Amino acid sequence: MNATSNATASHDEPIVELPPAAPLTASARGLGERWVEAGLTLCGLLSVAMTAGLVLTLLAESVRFFSDVSPVAFFGGLEWAPRVQNQRFGVWPLVGGTLLTSAVAMAVAVPMGLLAAVYLSEFAAPSVRRRLKPALEVLAGIPTIVFGYFALLVVTPALQSVMADLSGFNALSAGLVIGLMLTPMIFSLCEDAISAVPHDVSEAAFALGAYPLTTIFRVVLPAASSGIRAAILLAFGRALGETVIVAIAAGHQARLTADPTVPIETMTGYVLQVASSGAPAGTLEYRTIFAVGGILFVFTLLMNVLAHRLRHRLRAPSEGVS
Repeated sequence: MNATSNATASHDEPIVELPPAAPLTASARGLGERWVEAGLTLCGLLSVAMTAGLVLTLLAESVRFFSDVSPVAFFGGLEWAPRVQNQRFGVWPLVGGTLLTSAVAMAVAVPMGLLAAVYLSEFAAPSVRRRLKPALEVLAGIPTIVFGYFALLVVTPALQSVMADLSGFNALSAGLVIGLMLTPMIFSLCEDAISAVPHDVSEAAFALGAYPLTTIFRVVLPAASSGIRAAILLAFGRALGETVIVAIAAGHQARLTADPTVPIETMTGYVLQVASSGAPAGTLEYRTIFAVGGILFVFTLLMNVLAHRLRHRLRAPSEGVS
């Protein structure tokens, strides 16, 4: 009885309402905005400073390298053997190996990523899209070392069962797995480019009697071509810079060849090999990684600049339509 009366009494107590918080004054809001602006400016300046430091380090060490090695021998030679007594510094075997694995990767990633983007953006039902899109994008979260051992222990033996002359370390397996890794990247960027095309474009094609496939491949994809090309260039730059997969599955034999079934060495694979071997700082062998890294930096920078310009071309018409 007492418990019931106590509960009733507690419900009858008045509810105390807290007064509303006092609004921030104009000076307090201005101070907070200035702190946020200062923090963002600091982050931007740190990014610029880190990039400048990277470029200056590459440039300084490359200048020291070319003071001992002739640029003619570096850019004109066809043999790369900096660790033997009769050293040879022709960089083209490393460049060729990098381009070879990247070409194989793009041959896999571009059709898979583009067709997946077309299917999910134009054909798939919403329920299918909700399931397949995360399944594709989860590939981007797999560590590259997992891809590397997958290429070495799964892909290479599977290919050797149908290609008897395939070496245990080869550019083909590494390139195929790099292409698999790049597929979510191309898919996501291409889907964004296709989605940016106004619906009025496809509806106009349908009104003229065009079939769905004709509309997609003759109207929608050409309208999104700038974004698609930008996606391909960004993925190509990512393929050029891939390190772990080629270091595990492609081998470490620098050779200038177009045969993907033999071992090769890429620029990133060589940099990783020298950096992990403990080469003494200041030696000529140590400085080779900066010369090779400088070439890789220029390649990647060119890919990013071209991709940025293409994406800007895609954005400008879309803004004009809206």
